[in-house]
Amino acid sequence: MKRPASAQAARVGLLAIEEGVVRLVGDQHRAVLEVSSVDFGLQGETEQEAVVAGFASFLNALTFPVQVLVRVLPVDVERYLAELEGRARRGLPERLAELAHDHVAFVRNLARSATLLERRFYVVVPAAAPPRVRRAWRPIGRRAAAGPDAGAVRRQLTFRCDEVARQLGRCGLAARRLDDAELAQLYHACWCPERSRVQRLRRALAEYTAMVVQAAPRPAAGRA
Repeated sequence: MKRPASAQAARVGLLAIEEGVVRLVGDQHRAVLEVSSVDFGLQGETEQEAVVAGFASFLNALTFPVQVLVRVLPVDVERYLAELEGRARRGLPERLAELAHDHVAFVRNLARSATLLERRFYVVVPAAAPPRVRRAWRPIGRRAAAGPDAGAVRRQLTFRCDEVARQLGRCGLAARRLDDAELAQLYHACWCPERSRVQRLRRALAEYTAMVVQAAPRPAAGRA
């Protein structure tokens, strides 16, 4: 995605999403990891202490700032139940199929009386800010300093994401880096939460910036 698709994208400074990297104004770059959760309240005292110690070790080992994003979203109950019913019809043993149908009925009744929510966790990892260059003057004809090398930025973000994932793994948390389409969906959902529920990004990002109307090829000379 080369250009911001809306005035709102331009206002927050999004320039591009390429190869798992978000490029912002001011030569800023970000990568995003989606992180799993643990049932902390269901763990024993020893397991809880291990998780807390692992997370403290993760924070103490950081040599760069990170942003933690927590999103609370309504669960798409019908989609989940449709998948469960489909699995029950496709060959589960009779007893398991009965349990699946009972579970579907229970969740549907629960959803009628309460809004079911889920939490999703993300860690935003920045690339190091490029060194500031004083531009008080420059000789005529000399080009301005170029921006940071894209390859070096990607390598640095890959190293940092791997390090964060490794440290979080000690707490029993799995981390997965978002690709271009997932990054676009996350930004879309954060900026336009209501619209994103009915207008989802389902195509490759290149399809949103590619030409839609193209000239028809001209017939060869001598042909009708």
